[in-house]
Parts: sequence; C-alpha cells; structure tokens
Amino acid sequence: MSRKYFGTDGVRGRVGQSPITPDFVMRLGYSAGKVFLAQCPMPPGERPSVLIGKDTRISGYMLESALEAGFSAAGVDVCLVGPMPTPAIAYLTRALRLQAGIVISASHNPYYDNGIKFFSAQGSKLPDSLERAIEAGIEQEMHCVDSADLGRVRRIDDARGRYIEFCKSTFPNELDLRGLKIVVDCAHGAAYHIAPDVFHELGAEVISIGVQPNGLNINAGVGATAPQALAEAVREHGADLGIALDGDADRIQMVDAAGRLYDGDQLLYAIVRHRAQKGKVAGVVGTLMTNLALEHALAKLDIPFARAAVGDRYVVEMLQKEGWLYGGENSGHILTLDRHSTGDGIVAGLQVLAALRESSGDLQALLGDLVLYPQVLINVPLARAFAWQEAPQIQVAQQRVEARLAGRGRVLLRPSGTEPLLRVMVEGEDAALVRTAAEEIAAAVRLAAGN
Repeated sequence: MSRKYFGTDGVRGRVGQSPITPDFVMRLGYSAGKVFLAQCPMPPGERPSVLIGKDTRISGYMLESALEAGFSAAGVDVCLVGPMPTPAIAYLTRALRLQAGIVISASHNPYYDNGIKFFSAQGSKLPDSLERAIEAGIEQEMHCVDSADLGRVRRIDDARGRYIEFCKSTFPNELDLRGLKIVVDCAHGAAYHIAPDVFHELGAEVISIGVQPNGLNINAGVGATAPQALAEAVREHGADLGIALDGDADRIQMVDAAGRLYDGDQLLYAIVRHRAQKGKVAGVVGTLMTNLALEHALAKLDIPFARAAVGDRYVVEMLQKEGWLYGGENSGHILTLDRHSTGDGIVAGLQVLAALRESSGDLQALLGDLVLYPQVLINVPLARAFAWQEAPQIQVAQQRVEARLAGRGRVLLRPSGTEPLLRVMVEGEDAALVRTAAEEIAAAVRLAAGN
C-alpha cells in the first residue's frame, strides 16, 4: 500500500492547506499515539512518552499544540523542548529512553511551509510499515481516553545543554579548534542558539549569522540553501572557513577561506578519505543524485559505493543493510553512523574539522584530486498520470545522449516526490555537452507531454 500523506521525510505542505492544518495534525498525533501504544505495551498505570521539538517557524506554536492534544487524547505523555535541530530530537529521544520523537519542521523550505517528522526510540526514521499504520488511523474516528488516563505534558529545560554536550562528544578529546575563526550560519533556524556555542566551546572564534529568527525569516537568503551569504561573511571577516546549516540543521554546506563552496558530496568524501587513511572503510552509500566523480574517486581508494533512492532515510536503510557507516546526499545530509543515528549538520561539520586538525591541511587538500563533474538539473512540469517511461520521444532522446556521453557521464530521469515535475539530470566531464544534453532531453519531455 502506498503512503497517502507521508513523503520521503514525513508529512509536509503549505500551512493552512491539507494536510498541514490543526485538525489533521491533531488526528495525526492521536493516530501515532495509538500506534506507539500498540508497539510499546506499558505496565499498568504507566504511559508511553514522546518528545516534540520544532524549528523557528511561526506555525510551529499552532502545530505543537495540535500534536500535543492528539497525543494526550490517545493517552500518551508529551515532553516539549521548543526550537531544537531535527538531529537533536533523534538524540534526545534515544538518550531519554522515550518511545518516539517528533519534529515540527519543513527543513529547508520557506516559513509558510511546515511538516511533521517522526523518529523511533532508536533515533532513526520510522519504517514505511509504521507510517502506513499511522496513516490508516488518521481516517478513523477519535475516541478520547478517560480523563484519568489522558497524557500529561512537561517541558525538558536542559535539552539544549544536553545536545551541545553530545555534539562536542563526537569531536576527538585530544583536539580543539583554538586558532580557527569560523563563520556559522544557522539560517534563522533551529540551531540558532546551539551551533555557535558548540564550535565556541571547542575553542574557535565564532562569527554568527542567521541567528535572529522571527518566525518568518527561516532559510530566507541564508543557510545551506543560500550559501552566498556565508561566502560573503567569510571573506568580510577574514575567517578560516564557514559552516552553513539549513532550517532544521540536518544539512550542511561549507566554505573555505577563499570563498569556495563545498557541498555534501565533497564533505562526505573529505570525511571518508580521512577515515580511510586511518583504517579500512567498508563502504559508502550515496543516492541517485550523488555526483559520478565521487563514485570514481572512491573506487580509486578501493571503497565500495552503492546508490540509494533520494532521501536520507533510504541512505540509512542501505547503510544498515550493508553494515556500513558513511553515506549522504549532495544536498548536505551526511551520515556518520559511528557518531549519530541520523544526518546531523553540526556533527558532520565537526568530523570535517577533526580531519582538518589531524591533517593540518585545508578543505581543498582534504579532497585530494576529487573534482566534481558538471551536473545540470532541469525540472519539467508533468502531470502525475503521464507515463513518461513509455514515451518513445523521451526514450530516443535519452539513448542518443547516453551514446554521446560514451560512459563518461550519466542521465537520470526522476519524478519529484512532492511536485508534478519530472527532474532531468545529466552529468559528465564536458560542461557544454552536459548542458546541451539536458536541454535536449527536457525538450523531448515537453514535446511528449504536449507542453
């Protein structure tokens, strides 16, 4: 059974439009509470507890109250921590031995979007089977438990400090960041009161930007999705490097002293290459969007590489299946399962900094001879019902392009999971050829769809 509401990273949409409405979110909380009760039977007189965190969107207050009401009606206790990074909720859920963690966030989206993500007791994304069970309960009638059995709500006051200490614990004890000037861009998001302190307490001189959230400015011209602000700040302050997080701090982009930007593929390779110099790396997982140059560079290091579907949850699933530790997406989700159970922008940044400290080099040197191939992505509007895989014009165009690439590039056609679009991606060694090839396939898609 396919999922109706859950996408690759929870339930997400425009606030005030289905499904991101107070009544739906209350029913979502109620249904999730019933599922968690069934999954975790409690001794008589006890109730399961869940943790709810959020980013800095103004709609978070409304959705937090709706979730709280739904869980309480189901007989589930709720712990609140206010604005906290998504990976902090994963960590705290595990550390506090709670039954689940919930994050109210639309990650890198604008403020007028929001969403709900779930973590298991182990700090990992819920499997598809549990998300389907939650969806099945949303459509059913709510039956509030007796007043004596209603869930209680309490606030955890030391959550911020706990998470800061956890992040610092992922950095080697024998190292520090003294002598480094770092610009930290928190995207006016959930890490605004956490990330600067982590790097400062490890010894760095920190210049903070994107740390004045007002409920409406999350991701607006700052953060991992708009790294130009970081590059400008690094040059302005003469900093050694910069770190940009997205609104919920599970993505990272970095900038060196010269203002050069490093994406998730490059940062993942920097971490893995450094780890490989210290011992064997069993394998790395990327996604269908991972740059082909990374795959080739890992092959030179004799490190196996596998591609998962787009979405960090699928990267984690494949890592667990293979028994590997490292993976990520070019968007900046980076998994280091020897440090955390989920993608964490702050933790990933600390792993890069540890590699820099131990190698006494710079970001460019960490990458060795890795040079990403030019990659062009074109989004073509397409009705969801259109069978693009069967359109002869598209097939012929793709075959023609692949023949010209001659094994020195690749083509990926992928429908969007959230919008009525077909994503046409071409990458290869020749930038001009890649651009022309992508436009040729996109034109064939438009022709086939009658656009």
